[in-house]
Amino acid sequence: MRGRRPEAVLFDLDGTLIDSAPDLVGACNDMRAARGLAPLPFERLRAMVGSGARGMVGTGFAVAPGDDGYTDLRDEFLRRYELRMTSETRVFAAVVPLLAYLDGEGVPWGIVTNKAARFAEPLIAWLGLAAAAIVCGDTTPHSKPHPAPLLEAARRIGVAAERCVYVGDDRRDVDAGRAAGMATIVAGWGYLGAGDPPTAWGADAIVARPEELHALFSGAGLPFRALP
Repeated sequence: MRGRRPEAVLFDLDGTLIDSAPDLVGACNDMRAARGLAPLPFERLRAMVGSGARGMVGTGFAVAPGDDGYTDLRDEFLRRYELRMTSETRVFAAVVPLLAYLDGEGVPWGIVTNKAARFAEPLIAWLGLAAAAIVCGDTTPHSKPHPAPLLEAARRIGVAAERCVYVGDDRRDVDAGRAAGMATIVAGWGYLGAGDPPTAWGADAIVARPEELHALFSGAGLPFRALP
C-alpha cells in the first residue's frame, strides 16, 4: 500500500477508539471493595483491559476459567460493568479529529471488537460513534484473533480485506488483521496488554498518537506491503 491510502479503516474499540479503562477497572475494584479487599492500582488493571472479563477477574481475584468460583465472579463483573459502563468512558480526544478526517475524505471506517454486542452496541451509540460497520465479539462464530470478524466488517463495508487497514492495541488485533490479509497498525496509546512488547507483534506500523495516523492515511509513505 505504499503511496496509496486504504479504502477502509477498521478499529478495535477499547483502548483504540475509546478509553473504557476507568469503568472496567472501577467494576473490578467495586467487587474487591464489596469483599473487604483493597483496590488494585489502576495501571495494573488497565493493562488487562484488552483481555476482557477474563483478564480483569483473573488479575483481581487470581482465578482463571475452569477454576472454582470463576464463572460467578465473571458474571458479577459483567453485571457491575454494565451498570457503570457509561460513567467515565470517553472517546480518546485525539481520535475525534481523525474520524472526522476519514469522514471528510470519504473513507469508511468500522469497529471490530471482542466486546459482546450487549455492551458494545449501546456504548457505541451512547458515544455517538457513527461507524460504517460494527462487528462484536459474538457477531461471528469466532472472535479475534480469528480473522472472521474483520472479514465480516470488510464485507459489510464492501471493501476487499486486502485494501483495509486494522488498528488495534492488542497482539490479537495484529494476529487477526494479518490472518485477514489486512495491513495492521498498533495503537501505541492503548492498553497493550502484559505480554510481549508491540515491537514483537509483527505489525506493519506502530504509532504513538492518533495524530500520526493522518500522515499514514493520506497516502504519503504508507509503510505497508504492496496491494495487488
